[in-house]
Amino acid sequence: MDDAAHDFKIPKGALVAAGALVVFALVAATASRVTGVGRVRMTPPAIVESLDLQFEDGQDGSVLVYNAADHQLLDSLPPGSNGFVRVVMRGMARERRLADVGRQPPFQLARHINGQITLTDTSNNKQIDLNAFGSSNLAAFARLMEKKEGSK
Repeated sequence: MDDAAHDFKIPKGALVAAGALVVFALVAATASRVTGVGRVRMTPPAIVESLDLQFEDGQDGSVLVYNAADHQLLDSLPPGSNGFVRVVMRGMARERRLADVGRQPPFQLARHINGQITLTDTSNNKQIDLNAFGSSNLAAFARLMEKKEGSK
């Protein structure tokens, strides 16, 4: 075999240019992060209705949903039902356990002026846009808002 066929050389100028590009990208990203230049901030739409909720596990495996303002039981989600609500709340409860936050801070269920419904963990301000999960999953949480209106 001829060694000349495997002898491949990259021009020095191309290596210098590639290195300069990498350094420029790192400097630009750092400058943007530090100064905020180029950062996009989205202002959430106004909230037209909200409800502070607390969730507890029932002895029979159900999930009990309380209005945090007066600790009135809004709903009891039987075992094997309301899978989306259970998954979302288990995930948020796990984050609270990892951060060593108790069950006391409520979750805020909010309806925005544009019809969007969000669930916010008030202990860390993590917000979930429930509209992103489809209409049937959105309805599972929207129903809790309707229960509040029916309990007045």
